[in-house]
Amino acid sequence: MLAPSPLSMYPPVLPTPPPSPPITRCYAPEDRLGLLLANRLELIGILGVGAYGVVYTAIDIHTNVMYAVKALNKAGLDPRQLKFQQREIKLHHMASQHPNVVSLVRIMDSVDCTYVVIEFCPEGDLFSSITEKGNFVHNDPLVRRVFLQILDAVQYCHTIGIYHRDLKPENILVTDQGLTVKLADFGLATTDACTSDFGCGSTFYMSPECQQPNPRPMSWYDSAPNDVWSLGVILVNLTCGRNPWKRASPEDSTFRAYLKDPYFLKSILPLTDDMICILSRIFECDPRKRITIPELRTMILECPQFTIPPWGSINGPMPVDFVNNPQVPVHHTPSDVYDSQSSVSSGSSHYSDSLQSAVSDASSFTEGYPDVDSVSSMSSVGLDCEADCKNTFAPTDSITCSDFVEPLLMPFPQPIPVPVY
Repeated sequence: MLAPSPLSMYPPVLPTPPPSPPITRCYAPEDRLGLLLANRLELIGILGVGAYGVVYTAIDIHTNVMYAVKALNKAGLDPRQLKFQQREIKLHHMASQHPNVVSLVRIMDSVDCTYVVIEFCPEGDLFSSITEKGNFVHNDPLVRRVFLQILDAVQYCHTIGIYHRDLKPENILVTDQGLTVKLADFGLATTDACTSDFGCGSTFYMSPECQQPNPRPMSWYDSAPNDVWSLGVILVNLTCGRNPWKRASPEDSTFRAYLKDPYFLKSILPLTDDMICILSRIFECDPRKRITIPELRTMILECPQFTIPPWGSINGPMPVDFVNNPQVPVHHTPSDVYDSQSSVSSGSSHYSDSLQSAVSDASSFTEGYPDVDSVSSMSSVGLDCEADCKNTFAPTDSITCSDFVEPLLMPFPQPIPVPVY
């Protein structure tokens, strides 16, 4: 009998393990230029670079149609960050059924990033259309047309349970020779009707309840009224080319003066009494009393005039006109919004102090427009690199009246018919 082979004393050799996954490469934005996605979309240019990815221009080599492609990095993100990234894609896709939301066309996945193919809007964003092209100030018909489209897009999002939380001109794209606008960038959007994410969004556009410095434990605020407040600031942007204040906080002298009397805005902005009435309903500090979007839409349609004509033919600055109109309530800040009411006194002398403080801020606060290249590079996709750095409408307390101057295929669903304005 033969002795057993020494090799039989050992277990059989295990199969060779699969190769290790490739090390994810950290691409520089320009490294992907020339890349062909799905054998038809070629990345040909860079629109903008953000903290979580790059937005490219791309061309369909079969149809010559241009698209914007968001390359959302996956490398270095923890599971929570990846979840937020997936949420942005999901909510954008849900909202893009509306004609005034930028279409999400396809999603393609790769090892290092997710490519989101979206509609390309070569005319840029609403911010540049207001500040660089000057298309809206004193153009009431265009303001009405565009703002109603924004209202319809946001109302549709609310109807399907999506709250944007970062509404601002940089996140609204322009097309159709300036006649059509489309909502973009759902990076901060949520499905939570009530949220405790204080400070979420961009400071200029945040509601008072959203920016409590020291929120109480278990406190929250309603997402829908917060979006409505942002819409009000956008309305001021469109009609006047300015922000009404730096932030809706008692520390802001202009906002303090506004809380005392909404007609204060007429001393620094060319607004009609009808517009003051509309803004007083939007900038209601109690979110439970704030106007709803359907109500706001009706008021916009019925408003005969948003701004007074340019006063170049009038000698001297426009007079300050504080009108005691019973239809415009004086705003009393709810106790659950701010802990102290001491900054908003009922005395007339304090009102004069607030006005003087608003004027004196002009000498200490200067905020210029951003570099043209930095705006145009971001404008076609609504990419928000830094939440508060890009928006540089000069707040009204830094100007005077005389300063106003003219893989996975995700087909796009059937669009909702565009309303006629």
